[in-house]
Formats: sequence, C-alpha cells, structure tokens
Amino acid sequence: MDSCNCIEPQWPPDDLLMKYQYISDFFIALAYFSIPLELIYFVKKSAVFPYRWVLVQFGAFIVLCGATHLINLWTFTMHTRTVAMVMTTAKVFTAVVSCATALMLVHIIPDLLSVKTRELFLKNKAAELDREMGLIRTQEETGRHVRMLTHEIRSTLDRHTILKTTLVELGRTLALEECALWMPTRTGLELQLSYTLRQQNPVGYTVPIHLPVINQVFSSSHAVKISPNCPVARIRPAGKYMPGEVVAVRVPLLHLSNFQINDWPELSTKRYALMVLMLPSDSARQWHVHELELVEVVADQVAVALSHAAILEESMRARDLLMEQNVALDLARREAETAIRARNDFLAVMNHEMRTPMHAIIALSSLLQETELTPEQRLMVETILKSSNLLSTLINDVLDLSRLEDGSLQLDLGTFNLFAVFREVLNLIKPIASVKKLHVSLNLAPDLPEYAIGDEKHLMQTILNVVGNAVKFSKEGSISITAIVAKSELLRDSRTPEFFPVPSDNHFYLRVQVKDSGVGISPQDIPKLFTKFAQTQSMATRNSGGSGLGLAICKRFVNLMEGHIWIESDGLGKGCTAIFMVKLGIPERLNEPKLPFMPKVPTNHGPTAFPGLKVLVMDENGVSRMVTKGLLVHLGCDVTMVSSSEECLHVVSHEHKVVFMDVCVPGMDGYEVAIRINEKFTKRHERPIIVALTGNTDKVTKENCMRVGMDGVILKPVSLDKMRSVLTDLLEHRVLFEAI
Repeated sequence: MDSCNCIEPQWPPDDLLMKYQYISDFFIALAYFSIPLELIYFVKKSAVFPYRWVLVQFGAFIVLCGATHLINLWTFTMHTRTVAMVMTTAKVFTAVVSCATALMLVHIIPDLLSVKTRELFLKNKAAELDREMGLIRTQEETGRHVRMLTHEIRSTLDRHTILKTTLVELGRTLALEECALWMPTRTGLELQLSYTLRQQNPVGYTVPIHLPVINQVFSSSHAVKISPNCPVARIRPAGKYMPGEVVAVRVPLLHLSNFQINDWPELSTKRYALMVLMLPSDSARQWHVHELELVEVVADQVAVALSHAAILEESMRARDLLMEQNVALDLARREAETAIRARNDFLAVMNHEMRTPMHAIIALSSLLQETELTPEQRLMVETILKSSNLLSTLINDVLDLSRLEDGSLQLDLGTFNLFAVFREVLNLIKPIASVKKLHVSLNLAPDLPEYAIGDEKHLMQTILNVVGNAVKFSKEGSISITAIVAKSELLRDSRTPEFFPVPSDNHFYLRVQVKDSGVGISPQDIPKLFTKFAQTQSMATRNSGGSGLGLAICKRFVNLMEGHIWIESDGLGKGCTAIFMVKLGIPERLNEPKLPFMPKVPTNHGPTAFPGLKVLVMDENGVSRMVTKGLLVHLGCDVTMVSSSEECLHVVSHEHKVVFMDVCVPGMDGYEVAIRINEKFTKRHERPIIVALTGNTDKVTKENCMRVGMDGVILKPVSLDKMRSVLTDLLEHRVLFEAI
C-alpha cells in the first residue's frame, strides 16, 4: 500500500483518552490517600490542635473520594468523544491539583508543626513567668513581712520584749491561732514553756528535751511540720475541733562566755529554743512554702537579736561592774590620799613638835658640856647628847622613809666635792671608831673625779649609814672604805641581775665598798637587812642600838640615785662587805658654781665667839626661844627675843646683824615678816641676815624661804658647835641653806 501524505486527526484516538483518564485517576487516588496520612501525622504531632473531629471527618471524605477514583479504574466505558474529552481534561487537572496539594502539604506540615511548637513553648514560658511573678510577689510580701518583723524585733534589745514581740507579730502576720516558745532550762535536760501568744495556758510547763519530735526539729535548719498531738503542740484548750497544721522551727541561742577583741564571741555547746506555730482549727488552710520561709527567716532574726541583747546585757553588766570597781577605786584612792595627807600632816606636826624639845635637850646639853663637870657628870651629859643625836637621826629616818614611800622625796642635784664628802664621813666616824679601837681606812681610786653632780646630802647619808653599821657591829679589827669608778665589767654583776646600768659620756657610776671584820651574818638573813624595822637574830641579840631603818632607807636612796646595793658575808663571825653603786654626773667645768649648798667650814677655822654681835630671835615657843638665846649668849652675842611677828617688825633695826625666826608663828607668818623686813631696809648693807630656824623638813619650806628673800634655813635641833658654825658661815658668805 502506497504511503499517503495525509493530515493527522485533530483529536487523539479513543484509547489514548482512556489511557489519560486511567493515569489521572491513579494519581488522583494516590494524592487523596496521601493527604489524610499527612493530616494524621500533623494531628498526631500537634498536641494542641483544636477540632480534631473535623479533620477526621475531612480525611474520611477525601479517602472516600480517592476510593471512588480508584474504583473508576475498573469501570471505564466508552463515551462520546466530547464527553471523553471533557472527562480527560477534568481528570488531568484534578490529578495535577491533587498531586500539587499533596506535595505542598509535605512542605507545609513541618512549618505548621514548628509554629505550633513555638506556640506551645510560648504558652509554657508564659505560664512559667506567671509562676515566677507569683513567686516574686510572694517573696516581696515575705520580705516586707520580714522587714516589718525585723524592725519590730530589733526596736528593743530587751530579751523578753524581743521574744514577746516575735510571737505577736508572727501571729498577726500569719493569722495564727497560737504561737509558743519553749526555752531550755538551766540543766539543759528539759524545754520549758516560756512565752505564748494567747496567754491561755500556764507558763512553766516542761517537756523532756530528748523527745524524737524535738530532736527532729533541732537537727534541721528548716521549719518542720509536726503532729498537732505531740507534747509541744498540745497547748490549745480542749474542745471539739479539727486541729490546724502545726510547724516547729529551732531558734539558736548564743551563750557569751567572754568578749574577745577582733573575734566572735565564744559559743558553748549548741543550744536551741523551740518555736511552735499553729494554724486556726476547723479550717482547710495549709502552710505555704513562702510562709515556712518567713518563719525560718524570722527564727534566724530572733537568734541575731537575742545575741545582740546578750552582748548588750553582758556589756551592761561589765559596765556596771567597771563602774562599781571605779567607784571603789576612787573611794580607795580618796581614802589613800586622805591617809597620806593625814600621815604627812601628822609627821610634819610631830616632826616640828619633836624637834623643838630635841632642840632644847641638845642645846642645853651642849651648853652644859662647856661647864666645869665631874667625870661622872660629863659621862652623863655625853650620854644625853649621844641619845639625843640618835633620836634626832631616827626622826630624820622616819620622815625620809615616809617621803620615799609616797614618792614626794626628790633628789636635790648640784655640783659638790666628792673627796670632801668621804673625808667628812671619815671625820665623823673616826671618834666613834677610836673608842672601840677600830682602824678605819679610806682608799680613793686615782681616776675618781674630785667633783661630781648629784645629791650630796643623801649620798653622804647613805655612806654614813653603811659605815656606821660597820662600826656598830664590829668589836675589833679594821674597817676599810674603798671608792672607785665602776668599769664596764663591774657594772653587770651576776649577783645583781636586776640592776641594768646604762653607761654614758656625761655620767659615771660610783662604786663604794665598806668591808669590816665584825660579827658577820648568815647568808639566808641577808635579804632581811633591807626590810624596814627588821633585824636578824645575830644583830637583835646584841645591844647595837639600831632602829632597823638604816639599810632600808639606804636601799631607797640608792634606787633613787639609779643604783644598787647589796651585802656579802661568809657567815657569822666572818665580817661583812657592803657594796653599792650610784649614778653621778660629770660637771662640764670644774669651776661650776655649787647649787645651792655652801661648803662646810670646819669649826676650828672660824672664831669661837662673836662678842657684841646683835641678834634678833623670833620664836613663839618660849623654851625654844630661851634655848636659842642661851646658845647665842654663850657665843658672846647680844640677843633680843620677841614672840610675835608684829613685835619683830617693831623691834628690828639696822643694828641687828642676824635675825633668827621660826616661820610657823600665829598670825603673820615668818614669810610675810621677811618680806616686810626686806621692804623696810632697801639698802643691802643695812638689812640684817634673815635665817629661818625651823623644825619643818619639807622642801616647800626651803623653796618658800628662798622665794621671800631669806638668806638661809637652819633645821632644829641646833647644838653649840652647830650654832658656832652657822654664825661663821653667815658672816662670811651671808647665805647658808642647810640641806633638807
């Protein structure tokens, strides 16, 4: 058959249309079946998707539609070309749309699920934020209540007020039916009901502290719910009701054993109080977390407030005790000052009153010694003089000891001749030693300076006391006095570990050693030598005439001069060695003027009598006045006596060369009289020499005499030799201040 060049038909063949319909129905069915599966997956994954039954109904509809198209695969029949064309076109479009929808759902469903997840996350976050806001509001409310409770609790530092305020404020804030506080007893074995909110039960009820419920609460730092029927919770009145919930919390109790600087107070074994809180009965109310937290915080605040109150109570007790001690100390101080003043006043009066009769005894005895006497009478007069001098020395020792003990005695420093001091001590000791046939030797080191700065009087008194003891307790043999400058190797002696000398260029340490061959002393008795009014048995059994004050005063004098004194002895019958060191200054110039003492002039260098010397004596005591006149008359003086200040001012004239006056007179005292005399005689050569003749040995007397322009101070008692020496010095130097 020949091929033809014919035109293809406009419509496809019928079998092609059927094929297109068949394929379209297959894809439509596949799309319809996939869409429900996707919707089921979406519904399953989206837990919060609403109206699920509508989706199920819509899925069933689509499944049925898909099933219908699937069944159509086996029900194709021939139709007209137009119908077949329309059905084919419709099915193709339906297949395309269905497949596109199924494919689009595959991409859309994950996005929808993501949106739903975010929505669920946001809802959860919103709920969590709501809970947190509620917690914050609860905490703010709790904080407000805590601040209010803390303010109320700490508004006072009284322990009872703190605890009572705590119960009241907790009851008001938490609307409690009852609130109680159990405190440990002194034994620590029981808890005692001490405070309640409603005051409905007797306070003082006790329970054992080792109950299980109490141990449970004490072992936890949080509030613990307990049974309403336990012993510590049975504090409500009996009745028919349903008890509310009960919680208990421990309250730490601080016990201050003492205060420590820069440290916490020491705690004893941990002790707790128990706070029990009860909700109202017959109510469904329960304890909330924030309420329990409030209770725990309040318990801690109560513990802090109680510790502050304990510190305050302790400090108040300490302050009260300190005030009592201060009052007692102040009272003791005033009593001591009063006693010291009374003693000083007594000593001053006794010193003055005792020196006045001593002045009479010594003066009259010295006058009597100048007369013609039998040997027996002369011996009695000499005994009177020796006893009087011993009594006068004892008076001086008692006064010096009193001043040393109250600290009023001060060194009177000045430049003096050190060699002259030792020579004078030797001159005073030799007559006594010669009677006992004792040989006394003086050895002064070549490097010992001739002049020194120190207290001449007390140094001489110390040397004289030590040497006098050596003479007193030696019957035979010799006494050697050695004075050297202590070298550095001698300053620190192993036998004197408590003595710490400090060498310097402007001072030196004088070491004096007095060795005797006397009765000796036991080593165990040596410490007793420096105790006042104490004597060893070997000394006490001998008629030494000692008062037990000499070495005690020497030790104090040496300590005042920054030195040290000690005694060495090998035993009874082997003699003693007394050693002391004192600190003396080195004068810058050897010709430095001496203050304020004048050198003593030996009595044999001056005149033995003063014929025609006009002297005025003012003394209120008639005996003292007569004795002084007797001494002066015996020396050839022309004496005028007056008994009052007014009479003295009336009688004194330029003819009087010397005026002796007692400064302690009634009315106008001697100081005022001296001022008036100085005003009366403006020219120095016309003014008499004014000398205070007094029994007062205090330094103030000397200072006052110098202040008012007196020319000298002489201490009673005065012997004939002393008066002769005094007049010699006054007429030669016109000034004489005896050391006080």
